[in-house]
Amino acid sequence: MVLYGLLLYIDTVKIVAKKPKLSNNQRRQIAANRKKRLKENTVENNSNDVAGLSEPMKGRVVSRFGKQAIVECLSDNSEKLPEERTLHKCYIRRTIKSVVCGDFVIYRASLSEDDRDRGIIEIVEDRKTTLSRPDFYDGIKPIAANIDKIIIVSSMLPAFSTNIIDRYLVACEHAHIPPIIVVNKVELLNEQALADLKNTLSTYEKIGYIVKLVSCVSELGLNPLIDILKDNISVFVGQSGVGKSSIINKLLPDSNEVVGAISDNSGLGQHTTTAAKLIPFIHGGELIDSPGVREFGLWHLPVEDITRGFVEFQDYLGGCKFSDCTHKNDPGCLIRASVETGDISQDRYESYLKIIESLDQNRPAYIKE
Repeated sequence: MVLYGLLLYIDTVKIVAKKPKLSNNQRRQIAANRKKRLKENTVENNSNDVAGLSEPMKGRVVSRFGKQAIVECLSDNSEKLPEERTLHKCYIRRTIKSVVCGDFVIYRASLSEDDRDRGIIEIVEDRKTTLSRPDFYDGIKPIAANIDKIIIVSSMLPAFSTNIIDRYLVACEHAHIPPIIVVNKVELLNEQALADLKNTLSTYEKIGYIVKLVSCVSELGLNPLIDILKDNISVFVGQSGVGKSSIINKLLPDSNEVVGAISDNSGLGQHTTTAAKLIPFIHGGELIDSPGVREFGLWHLPVEDITRGFVEFQDYLGGCKFSDCTHKNDPGCLIRASVETGDISQDRYESYLKIIESLDQNRPAYIKE
């Protein structure tokens, strides 16, 4: 009976993960209708479910939770202070594939004064950029949209990991969004440990990435971080417990982001931010605090995209002896030769191999089939 229950659960997981596929004609028709509605900036008024709702307005998604979202009205907020913004709680039309924090939308607000009533999001406008990650049940899951910069937050507690930084960097390169590497909680380090950390991070600086050391205790590095963030839409990403919300609280004392402690048993961070949310930045722009993840998966990407995500590899791609070079033990591999000469970091190369080797292990069975 237990075995039968387990098999039933596995089959259920596969059913949940495998969403019904639309035909090519259905996808083309949906895309054509959406494109027409966006171009004309109109939404049909003949539905029975628009009673008690406003005319269509432009807005931006501040937060998404379940089948609802909070939308900031962009029609009347141009001259308002952040605390005076008009926000509406909205349902999401079932025909909309996804809605995430940062999306620009066309929506109808509820005209009712009853807080239990909701507006409705009609259309999601085309995204300029999207940060996504794979989800075991939902496939590719967008985290945030229309982002200018991705702030990759790591820390000394939980344990510092360059492999996780490398995973986020690959995602940033794939999404074509500039990353900033931030290492938090550096007040925990003695002089020698701090020197070792700076030496490790110099590898990233040499290949063109911006690196900042931050302490929410001593406030080290916060002012330089402000200069990077202002007038941009920036999303904070990283493991649970690295201090994303703590940094935002320091930058915006009135934001009141919930912070959590590190588990005494596992040494890992505990989830405190449960949904991404867009917060106005007093220096200009917005900050997005995103939920932490234990490990940022890349199994949804082709191996070629992961290889290109290591920017120092790019000058050597296409020059190996064999066109299908795996950059492991293949003869005539320019990348491995560059590692041996010191032109490519040995640590970064090993991190690359670790990511490649983990793809099949982490890829769900229904994707492999």
